[in-house]
Amino acid sequence: MEIGKVVGNIWATRKDENLNGLKFLVVKPIDYYSEHDSMTFVAADSIGAGIGETVLVVKGSSARVCFGKKYMPVDATIVGIIDNVEVEKDVSE
Repeated sequence: MEIGKVVGNIWATRKDENLNGLKFLVVKPIDYYSEHDSMTFVAADSIGAGIGETVLVVKGSSARVCFGKKYMPVDATIVGIIDNVEVEKDVSE
């Protein structure tokens, strides 16, 4: 799973018929331990997230399970809206 912030919407009037009815959002991954700027990606929304929200995302085959379709062409799905993240940055290994 990944944590990300929803930064945009995607509208596609022409698409694979298995994607009809899905909402697509642009997500920017959040890495609390580095200053690395990760690339955005598109995720199907299964819970009604919106721009500005911090979300939990699953990728790969887990992304399709959320919709109950084995052959759906989706590789990222938003499965949760995060209320709070608590991270200890000064952890000694």
